[in-house]
Amino acid sequence: MKLPIVFILLTVMIDAMGIGLIVPVMPDLIQEVRGMGIGTAALWGGVLSTSFAAMQFLFGPLLGALSDRYGRRPILLVSLVVLALDYLVMAVAGTIWLLLAGRVVGGITAATQSTANAYMADISKPEEKAANFGLIGAAFGLGFVAGPALGGFLAEYGTRAPFYAAAALAAGNAVFGYVVLKETVDDRIRRPFAWSRANPFGLFKHLGRLPGLGPLLLVFFIYQVAFTVYPAVWAYYTSERFDWSPGMVGLSLSLFGIAMALVQGGLIRPMLRLMGERGAVIYGHVADVGVFLLIGFVSSGTWLLILTPLAALPAVITPALQGIMSKAVGDDEQGELQGALVSISALAMILSPLLMTSTFYTFTKPETSVYLPGAPFLLAAVLIAIALMVFVRSGGAGRSPDVSGSSAP
Repeated sequence: MKLPIVFILLTVMIDAMGIGLIVPVMPDLIQEVRGMGIGTAALWGGVLSTSFAAMQFLFGPLLGALSDRYGRRPILLVSLVVLALDYLVMAVAGTIWLLLAGRVVGGITAATQSTANAYMADISKPEEKAANFGLIGAAFGLGFVAGPALGGFLAEYGTRAPFYAAAALAAGNAVFGYVVLKETVDDRIRRPFAWSRANPFGLFKHLGRLPGLGPLLLVFFIYQVAFTVYPAVWAYYTSERFDWSPGMVGLSLSLFGIAMALVQGGLIRPMLRLMGERGAVIYGHVADVGVFLLIGFVSSGTWLLILTPLAALPAVITPALQGIMSKAVGDDEQGELQGALVSISALAMILSPLLMTSTFYTFTKPETSVYLPGAPFLLAAVLIAIALMVFVRSGGAGRSPDVSGSSAP
């Protein structure tokens, strides 16, 4: 594997690890700097998470547009350096406001994933894009698994230790990228910077006008809202329904993350050869409807644990959709597209937890007339079915860029 690709995969993995590294210590750290109980700390934890996602939503298109204008290399390297400094600030933070500022800056620099996706699109042949996006998904999945595990281990050395580790990882990868990363944006695909498309609202309006791309963006958004049911309510659902311990919840999420990495990093290639990108998206949605229905109604914790890694089989949806959309825009719009997808994912992360947790509460509160802890997963199944209908009706493909590789302004 070429060293620039290794750097890109490490960047995405470290991004995922950096988030997971600090999760185990955040409750104790918030209580430490604020002097509050666990309940109030949880509320502040929600504020920190929401601010992180909000910054991703607002700044994803901006960094994507900057990478189309000034290149992927400077955006990636500067983001990693700022992220390392941000973790160091959080490591010494003595107030909740400094922690909040750290999460705001972290959300802005987390757009490294959009630029990493754009870099991967730049160096991939059209028929390779979906599979290579799968590699990025696999790297994120591995980081998702390794981050909390390493963070829990480092927490034994104090609430600040994971932040120093995250800073070291980001700084080390920045040095590695400085040495091996080649610029992919040249004058052929370099695009003038425009503020009208460097914000999520203007960018969505522009991309929505491209033939066939608007419905695909809608499918991506609905899927992200449905998929977020896992981080939003999994721990609450398994605790309520099967009385799982935190250790069992962590084990199940690790199984899911590993299986997802295997699907997106390896299994996706033969699936794409067999079904094509459009077929993979349709298969993934149909399979996800089945998985969510099974999770919603399963009555045995043992069967749920067996089902957990199998639930990752529909994970071909995201890279296959990204592949279709990447081929539907010009080479000079890859950064903008990936920035838009980061914003869409962030918006889903803001809205979906509210939707899923309120659904869970409605069907588990003491006075409920219908006790159904799996209701959020049934709602997710309905959303996936809607996304599938939108995808099929859209034809499942956007426009093709012109032969020069650039789109019309």
